[in-house]
Amino acid sequence: MLNSKFFLELENYIQLYQEEITILYSKSEHYEVLESEMDIQEIELSDYIKSNRQPTLQQVLFSYIDKSGLSDPEVYKKAGIDRKHFSKIRNNANYLPKKNSLIALSFALELNRDDLDHLLSAAGYSLSNSDTNDLVVQFCMEKKMYNLFDVNEALNYFGLEPLLQF
Repeated sequence: MLNSKFFLELENYIQLYQEEITILYSKSEHYEVLESEMDIQEIELSDYIKSNRQPTLQQVLFSYIDKSGLSDPEVYKKAGIDRKHFSKIRNNANYLPKKNSLIALSFALELNRDDLDHLLSAAGYSLSNSDTNDLVVQFCMEKKMYNLFDVNEALNYFGLEPLLQF
């Protein structure tokens, strides 16, 4: 079981990497030793995080927007998201929009299913084959039915809430 000291060290470690502070190394004859008190497990954890970290939600979303050739206002209007909400998504790295907001943005960007999955994954979400709402979204995406009014109508047909209120 991990103790509070481990979690405190982990929090400090993540904070250092997020602020892009380089840990200094001191050299000895045959190997480098970290100046901090990190042990081998912490170094392995550090290496694991570094080699497995994926792009952030913001990086993924705004790369899709750049590829689309659409302006920010075109995207958020097409997605039915107001300017303030979109600005919060763009400017606050710690902000996590709701799953439906990201789905609406993916329809506005006319993403394919793999790109939608990538975008949702960057936010910690996924589509489930057990959820009727998600199945409707998947069906509409596979049919390239990108108009949100049509998607909301399909959701309404099953008595489900719309993606976003327009």
